[in-house]
Amino acid sequence: MRFSVVIPTYNRAAELRGTLKSLAHISTPDLWEVFVVDNNSNDETRTVVLDAARHFPVELHYVFEPEQGRSAALNAGIRRSRGQIVVTTDDDVRVQPDWLEQCGAALETLQCDYVGGKVLPLWGAARPAWIPDHGGKQWAVIALLDYGPETIPFFTQAHRVPLGVNMAFRREAFDRAGWWDNSVGRKKGTLLGQEVREWMARAHRVGLRGAYAPSVAVHHVIQLDRLNKRYFRRWYYWNGISRALLYRHAWIDMQAPESTDVDYSRVPHVLGVPRFYYRKAPRELGRMLLSAWRGDRVQAFDAELWLWFLAGVLRQRWKDRGLARPPAAARVHAEPQRREARIY
Repeated sequence: MRFSVVIPTYNRAAELRGTLKSLAHISTPDLWEVFVVDNNSNDETRTVVLDAARHFPVELHYVFEPEQGRSAALNAGIRRSRGQIVVTTDDDVRVQPDWLEQCGAALETLQCDYVGGKVLPLWGAARPAWIPDHGGKQWAVIALLDYGPETIPFFTQAHRVPLGVNMAFRREAFDRAGWWDNSVGRKKGTLLGQEVREWMARAHRVGLRGAYAPSVAVHHVIQLDRLNKRYFRRWYYWNGISRALLYRHAWIDMQAPESTDVDYSRVPHVLGVPRFYYRKAPRELGRMLLSAWRGDRVQAFDAELWLWFLAGVLRQRWKDRGLARPPAAARVHAEPQRREARIY
């Protein structure tokens, strides 16, 4: 078995049906299989999978995972899979027939342990004017990604991380770095995230190599209920909480976790938050007001979202105020990143 595709899902039966229909058109001479992991859905998810399995071109497995959370669902599927390459995606994507072939070729050509690729939009409604029509920070909110046409080794540029909706791993990567952390990532009732960053940090520490592979691409269906400012504000607030949860264990840059320019174990803190955040807040508030006055809705909303991010950071760091600070040795060091960059 060369490829195993793992799809965590929760109450998205209608979209899942379209995803499985798209996957059924994959063309590869190698053996492959699909695992749909139902994470406590109360809709028709099980029926959709079992119906599709009757006519699916390869083995399509239904797995029920009672522990809530995307990470737990991914682990349940990966443990049951048999492929030499594990590919993760979501229940609302559309793929090209050569998707798995591109995943395998990228791992071989780039000599990587894991890769992540483009995630392009299929808009469920007209794109609002305040969302850029190209890749950027706001694209991450709706799980879109496009870093351009060139390969980028991970841990060489800040913010350049993959999305779990389009990643491929050599199976041995999980033997060396471990499974997904069930305490991290999206859970029902929250917009928690950062499970990919948390796993990548462990992978980096044990010497695994990863890269952005532009040839590996999927299209992501963007639901109408996410194309509003309220959702974006909630996402950034929870993103601040998620980054602060990582900060409690290691001295990461909460704004750019892959950056190693600053040793945060030596930075002055106020209420558990690096002091310079408080200087940036009035600047972002001023940028928001000035951009709004000029009619630049994209920049005004971008500045506002940083303030929501800070609110999430402050909330979580206040909750963690009684915890011991991580040791200085827990910070991510820059030197291994420079060595890794020369491999590619």
